[in-house]
Amino acid sequence: MDIVLPYKKKYRIEVSDVDFMKTLKLSVLFNYFQETAEMDVENRGFGIEDFKNNFNFAWILTRIKVEIFRNPFFGEEILIETWQQEQRKLDFERDFLARDSAGNIIAAAVSNWVVIDISQRKIVKTELIGYSPNTPGIKRAIDCRLGKLKAFGQKLEVVYRKVIGYSDIDFNGHLNNSRYVDYGMDCFNVEDHKKYETKSIEINYINEALPGETLVLYKDMSALDSNLIYIEGINEKSEKVVFRSQVEIREREG
Repeated sequence: MDIVLPYKKKYRIEVSDVDFMKTLKLSVLFNYFQETAEMDVENRGFGIEDFKNNFNFAWILTRIKVEIFRNPFFGEEILIETWQQEQRKLDFERDFLARDSAGNIIAAAVSNWVVIDISQRKIVKTELIGYSPNTPGIKRAIDCRLGKLKAFGQKLEVVYRKVIGYSDIDFNGHLNNSRYVDYGMDCFNVEDHKKYETKSIEINYINEALPGETLVLYKDMSALDSNLIYIEGINEKSEKVVFRSQVEIREREG
């Protein structure tokens, strides 16, 4: 087992990375996390191209929880740190921290990843992969265990429908994990975003979504008194759940 240090990468928040409040879009933070994780595994010989060309394998994010302590603004530089926890039988746990230029932690995340055989679309056991780096002595970024999400109530509200198009898909040919975040944020109007911001978000990625398919976005507001909102996306044709998400909100300051 290789003992490794957290992998670190700096990002400068550009105009294209922020929303109308000039704060970093949550989906862009997800992209930062994904890119940093990809660079970490690539440096260890298990990157996207190595996996695909040598084994026809691919990394797939299955669950993630992110806590946001402060939303950074346009022009700021932030540092993303990531490290691998001990592998389990079928998946890998990976943590993230985001720091501002003063070293303050502004976001934290824990995530689960699996490796799939692209041809068979089946999960590969971790013991067969030969990738087992561990970062000892570093506690979890968030003290929690990721589990299955479910709606709070019985009645979900249809918010909108979304046809998956060219701009939504990634190199694997299916919906990129950060786009689910955008879809969830689009379940709220601009006035909602002016008044509230995301305190935490947890997502279960359940089934892939492909170009041309239609997602129906549902929202459950029955736990709003606890500042919690449940969102899910259903494939309109197959009626399969594509993703489930739980968002915790707080009022913006100022």
